[in-house]
Amino acid sequence: MAAPEPRGSVRGALCSLLLTLVVFSFACESCKMVIFNIPSKLEANKMVGKVDLKECLGSADLVRLSDSDFRVLDDGSVYTASAVELSDEKRSFTIWLSDTKRQTQKEITVLLEHQKKVLRKRHLKETVLRRSKRRWAPIPCSMQENSLGPFPLLLQQVQSDAAQNYTIFYSISGRGVDQEPLNLFFIDRDTGNLYCTRPVDREEYDVFDLIAYASTADGYSADLPLPLPIRVEDENDNYPIFTEAIYNFEVPESSRIGTTVGVVCATDRDEPDTMHTRLKYSILEQRPRSPGLFSVHPSTGVITTVSPYLDREVVDKYSLIMKVQDMDGQFFGLIGTSTCIITVKDSNDNVPTFKQSAYEASVEENTVNVEILRISIEDKDLMNTANWRANFTILKGNENGHFKISTDKETNEGVLCVVKPLNYEENRQVILEIGVSNDAPFTRDVALRMATVNKALVTVRVRDQDEGPECSPAAQYVRIKENSAVGTKINGYKAYDTETRSSNGLRYKKLHDPKEWITIDELSGSIITSKTLDREAVTPRNDLYNVTVLAIDQGGRSCTGTLVVNIEDVNDNPPEILQNYLVICKPKMGYIDISAVDPDERIHGAPFYFSLANPSPETSRIWTLTKVNDTAARLSYWKNAAFQEYNVPITVKDRAGQSATKTLRVNLCDCDYPSQCLAASRSADVTLGKWAILAILLGVALLFSVLLTLVCGVVGARKKKCFPEDLAQQNLIISNTEAPGDDKVCSGNGFMTQTVNNSSQGFCGTLGSGVKNGGQETIELMKGGHQTLESCGGAGHHHTLDSCRGGHVDTDNCRYTYSEWHSFTQPRLGEKLRLCNQSDDHVPSQDYVLTYNYEGRGSPAGSVGCCSEKQEEDGLDFLNNLEAKFTALAETCTKR
Repeated sequence: MAAPEPRGSVRGALCSLLLTLVVFSFACESCKMVIFNIPSKLEANKMVGKVDLKECLGSADLVRLSDSDFRVLDDGSVYTASAVELSDEKRSFTIWLSDTKRQTQKEITVLLEHQKKVLRKRHLKETVLRRSKRRWAPIPCSMQENSLGPFPLLLQQVQSDAAQNYTIFYSISGRGVDQEPLNLFFIDRDTGNLYCTRPVDREEYDVFDLIAYASTADGYSADLPLPLPIRVEDENDNYPIFTEAIYNFEVPESSRIGTTVGVVCATDRDEPDTMHTRLKYSILEQRPRSPGLFSVHPSTGVITTVSPYLDREVVDKYSLIMKVQDMDGQFFGLIGTSTCIITVKDSNDNVPTFKQSAYEASVEENTVNVEILRISIEDKDLMNTANWRANFTILKGNENGHFKISTDKETNEGVLCVVKPLNYEENRQVILEIGVSNDAPFTRDVALRMATVNKALVTVRVRDQDEGPECSPAAQYVRIKENSAVGTKINGYKAYDTETRSSNGLRYKKLHDPKEWITIDELSGSIITSKTLDREAVTPRNDLYNVTVLAIDQGGRSCTGTLVVNIEDVNDNPPEILQNYLVICKPKMGYIDISAVDPDERIHGAPFYFSLANPSPETSRIWTLTKVNDTAARLSYWKNAAFQEYNVPITVKDRAGQSATKTLRVNLCDCDYPSQCLAASRSADVTLGKWAILAILLGVALLFSVLLTLVCGVVGARKKKCFPEDLAQQNLIISNTEAPGDDKVCSGNGFMTQTVNNSSQGFCGTLGSGVKNGGQETIELMKGGHQTLESCGGAGHHHTLDSCRGGHVDTDNCRYTYSEWHSFTQPRLGEKLRLCNQSDDHVPSQDYVLTYNYEGRGSPAGSVGCCSEKQEEDGLDFLNNLEAKFTALAETCTKR
């Protein structure tokens, strides 16, 4: 709704009032009038509204009001200074803005209105004769937070232009109507007056977006829905609150002024960027109260030090009561408090001091690693910290390193020890100057105040002790020429008695001599060469040969020293060529370099001179030598030289004339890289070592032993008798199967028996057998004048063999020649061997038939093998009646 223009009489009265109050001699200019709609009653410290002071006069440094019931803040917010009640519908007052530097002044007129309009109900027959401004548009509207009413509180009136011609009914919707909070707003359906039913908390709802509707009685929408935003004006009803109830900060002692201690922070739920949330920080109280050491920035809350006299040894903790107030700290602002605890951290601002300025101690000479004195100090800094722990140093008197001082971590005392033996004869008293500091560096102020380190003097008295001989210096040097004659005598190691400063009465012994090259005279300490000295044999090769010597006095006390023998070199070694075998890839390589070394000293070594040693005309034609440097030469070949391996003799001579000749194997090879020929050479030059030759000789000896054993066995078998007449009583079970297989049993009548598929067949394992007409067939080799084959066939019967009585054997039925026997047995033997090499599943078996050499007349029991037949366990009673020689054989087999 548009604001009405002020009347002329009111404006004249206001200007008259301003003229009476002006304190400057210049004219007053008016700014835009401000109108506030307020309730008829207002309590003290209630916000009326807000004026724009900067727009009127931005440089104003003085603000005054004409009405003492009101006050204005720097941001233009107008508040009641006391309870105000509007007796009339309007009330006004003036705000004067003055710039004292520019001598200008402006005024702002504030008009307060309290108007209640009664809108009558429009009847259908009324005629509208005047033209009015269109009212159906968004109307800015606001309400005061926590308003006191009276409720329902009229906010504004909504009207539609269609109401001039029709009867219009108004309605609203949105949050606060049909949404939470429900029934906060309602509208008069006839007049369009919008009301609020109860107070509103801005921190809960800062704006309500309502929608207004205008419709006729028959439901026709006279206008589009109208948005009605209702803004809740903030009231300073929330206290500022610190983010923490207790703050804990730390600050080093002796901090400079302005050192940041910490930051406190508070929050306010009121509307941001207003005076209600403009906070100001301050310190209400400090404990201990004096002196004041801290300050807080009013806007940022940063706590800083304002004094350099923070001393932890005096006060180690401070407590501050912090205050925060809104309304920019004005007296009517709301207040919040918090506690801030500041702990003063220790700094190294106290110098450690000795309890005494001088100390005394004593120690016996030649003692080491003993504690002789403990030194106490005082330090006011925090115990068991780097600021308190002492660090002792020896400033003077320990140039020879006899003493060491350390700190006892438990007691913080300095512990003085002797780490290197003292000599009473050299120094009977030592004065040490001891300094002390802390592990942590001193603060800047302390470092400036303390010009020198705190010091104390320690007098150490050395007590005498009966000592043994002294080996000084520990290493003594002598020179001997290399290859000196055995028995050469020179001065050796000399020790002396510390009491008499003489070597008389001392005896010497050799403790260690790496090569046993020398001996030591026990009384004089002189050394005598017992072997020829070789400088090149000393390891490491530094021309020095160390011998450890023991010196003993008459009381048995001793010392140990080192006699360093410097072996002077002589030219006793010729230079030596390093290479033995060379590969030259022709034509890619036109030459190859060779080098030599000389173990003698450099004065007897390079430069070397290389030459061909007594070369043949062919060698001289193919090979040439040229110098590369003092230790190397270049071996070149004639371009038409053939591909082969050459033996090239080369002589190398040092500067003193010592020479040596070496024949090099040079492989002139057709290759791209020498490694190709080297691989071929290795494969071609394979030689047997001594162990390989020994293994071959042992193998040959073993082979001869086996052959000799076989020959002896055959000869012995030929000398044995044939089977005795009582053959049936002299049979053994043969069980010499050499691979896993079935047990084989020979029957007493000399035939092999085995039951297979209810049919029996007999055969000898090494010769093989066949089946004829379901009977048995036996094949036997007999030694005599000739060999025969006896075969007896028939069903259900068998024959026995006759005994050997001479050079031939008579057969019962038939006799065959060797060719007939061979043609008969060979096919059957091959088939039987094939079957024996298979298992039941026709897979080749590991139990195969073994071949035995012929040992004379065949046994009636046949041979033992995988093809032998298994006999029943009965019928073995004949084993109980064996003769003596078979019993001995059985015992031998049992032992094996």
